[in-house]
Amino acid sequence: MTDAVTEQIAALRDADWAIREEAAGLLGSLKDSRAVHPLIALLRDEDRSVREAAIGALREIGAPAVVALGTCLTEPDLSVQESASAVLAAIADERVLDPLITALRSGDWIVRMHIAKALGRVKRAEAVEPLIPLLQDKVKAVREEAAATLAAIGDPAIAPLLEALRHDDWLVRLHAVESLGKTRSPRAVEPLLSVLFNDQDSAVREDAVRALGEIGDPQAVDCLFTAMREPSLRTLAVEALGRIGDPRAVPALVDVVIGSSPPETTRAVAGCGDQWNEEFITQGAAVRALGSIGDERALPALIAALSPTQTRAEAAASLAKFGSKVIPLLVPLLSDSQDDNIRFHVREALTLAGWRPRRTSTIHL
Repeated sequence: MTDAVTEQIAALRDADWAIREEAAGLLGSLKDSRAVHPLIALLRDEDRSVREAAIGALREIGAPAVVALGTCLTEPDLSVQESASAVLAAIADERVLDPLITALRSGDWIVRMHIAKALGRVKRAEAVEPLIPLLQDKVKAVREEAAATLAAIGDPAIAPLLEALRHDDWLVRLHAVESLGKTRSPRAVEPLLSVLFNDQDSAVREDAVRALGEIGDPQAVDCLFTAMREPSLRTLAVEALGRIGDPRAVPALVDVVIGSSPPETTRAVAGCGDQWNEEFITQGAAVRALGSIGDERALPALIAALSPTQTRAEAAASLAKFGSKVIPLLVPLLSDSQDDNIRFHVREALTLAGWRPRRTSTIHL
């Protein structure tokens, strides 16, 4: 007497590709470990839809399939390696650590990409050294997965990543900076500040600002004030200050919003006409940053930012974050302002802040 699993395993050998595809899907829903090896055999099927169904089924089965999939990483058929690595990217565990590390040297970039992601699930220190070379992989997707995995591994990866900040290849430095930002480790702050002021590549320096914002350590605040003076870093520094959330940044951000200390030079934004320049983008970033910090000293500047078209929507969203505190400041604008669009955004901010008008109100938009 057969059960549903054995029936569907038998159907995997049917001459009709549609039946094989359907059987693979059903076996995935049944999640029975007996189906693992028959489904792995289907990774060699001549029909793409059948192979994809087998991949999905193995992913659904999960842990019972991990070890068997690990053995597929040495298959001569690269398509099998690609399929196995794609599944392992979603279900890998420590049992396949060694084959995963070995597969990082695959000549197939798709395999390297999936394996790097799989190691991000395993999060073992043994993977750090083999992953570092992938920061200069010729394929961007591989570099990005390696960087993300190193960040996920965390503390064991920090020392090698700090060393990578001195690498001759700017791409290695760039992805090391990205990884360090994602670790959010205070150990990375001073080295990243050194990169910010000393690296010769503009993209690396820009990513250093982003990383400092991700880490969120207040010790970077004063240096970000300095970075704001550099046109290419100005907006990024403002965004980073918002992410850090230190109230010391409020006066400098208010200055940006009200335009009291504009940069000496600014460029028109490509495709937006001569009337739209980079400082408008920076002002919008400053408005959002002030909303994130939540310091009441910013309220007058944020209310003023409702007037210019380029900061109006951001100002309304930021004001709403202050909750009921902004209601008495904004309600008068519903009747005082003659601009319907401003009134629309004011009402939106009030609603988000928890204000509910009386039913007898004569104010209409």
